This record gives sequence, C-alpha cells and structure tokens, in this order.
Amino acid sequence: MAVPKKKTSKSKRNHRKATWKRKAARQAEKALSLGKSVLTGRSKGFSYPTDDEEEDED
Repeated sequence: MAVPKKKTSKSKRNHRKATWKRKAARQAEKALSLGKSVLTGRSKGFSYPTDDEEEDED
C-alpha cells in the first residue's frame, strides 16, 4: 500500500532554495565579469573572432 512521504521541514526547503539561488547568482556574476573583460580586451582565457582577424582573412 502506498504511504505518503514525510513533509520536508521549512528549514531544509529554504536551505535548498538558497543554495540553488546562490549558484545561479554566482554563474551570473561570472558571465558578467567575462563579458566585461571581453569588452575591455583584458580576457585571457576566452578566444573569439575579432573584426581585425576577419579583415586579415579577406
């Protein structure tokens, strides 16, 4: 016979939600930082085609 599961406490629920939101906020912060570094030209670990390279190929 099926038995309902025990109710999860509010603190466990809130802890899981806080962890999930913290991970999302961290990823957003990293993406924004990478975007800023690409715009300023300081990025070292991210390669992308620039307008200068496209003109050299033509």
